[in-house]
Amino acid sequence: MNYKTGLVLEGGAMRGMFTCGVIDVLMENNIRFDGAAGISAGAVFGCNYKSHQIGRAIRYNKNYCKDPRYCSYRSLIKTGDLYGADFCYRELPDVLDPFDKQTFKNDPMEFYIGATDVKTGKCVYHKCTDGGGNDLLWMRASASMPIASKPVRIGDSAYLDGGIADSIPYEYMESLGYNRNVIVLTQPKGYVKKKSPFIIQMALHKYPAIAEGMANRHVIYNRQVEGVEKREADGQAFVIRPPEKIGIGRTEKDPEKLEKAYRTGRLEAERVLPELRAFLGLE
Repeated sequence: MNYKTGLVLEGGAMRGMFTCGVIDVLMENNIRFDGAAGISAGAVFGCNYKSHQIGRAIRYNKNYCKDPRYCSYRSLIKTGDLYGADFCYRELPDVLDPFDKQTFKNDPMEFYIGATDVKTGKCVYHKCTDGGGNDLLWMRASASMPIASKPVRIGDSAYLDGGIADSIPYEYMESLGYNRNVIVLTQPKGYVKKKSPFIIQMALHKYPAIAEGMANRHVIYNRQVEGVEKREADGQAFVIRPPEKIGIGRTEKDPEKLEKAYRTGRLEAERVLPELRAFLGLE
């Protein structure tokens, strides 16, 4: 059987530092995939896989996590975005810690990003091509948390966080023919998502499809985890997850905690590396 290998990256805000540790180890060991799909943090951190930039995500997060231009309530009040859009998606990747767009463009791995359509509540996927302005706009949309961000307008539609509709995009990858998937989660085994507080739905009354998505998100997420575990048990997917709950805030500003989450990801990836190689047929 011919295998088409895929990398599936869950979101989770700064829990994504775990993912950064995992993918850095994979890159260091020259493990490549035919394609990848990222949601939210999985998109904005995972893009560094295609640009081959080992260490970039943990580096800039540690350097700028306390910078109010990066993430602050001041930014939320002034711009409507907790994470400053101009700083995060222009100044940082263009000037402060350059994103290697040329390598991203030339690398053959297909890279998909999911964002939730504000009107329909459905996840829409975008295939990144060159790491340029349009791709960065989709990354921003995928990571735009409801309430903490304004919807991102792309073409005739507006989008918010992809995790509202599709937190773990393994089914999307399967629909494209990726039949040998490595899934990186940011919650430990046994985690069960709880229903969002009703006040969140009330705060999203302007966007009824998003409010409904948030109301049902725990049901969809928990069902997806069941699907991941079934595929893992059947040998159809290889899952890398934290060994225990990551003690980190969604907008963590402590560089030491970010480093600890990153190191946890590295250690877990190093631990499972022989099994992963066997799964991918590299041994």
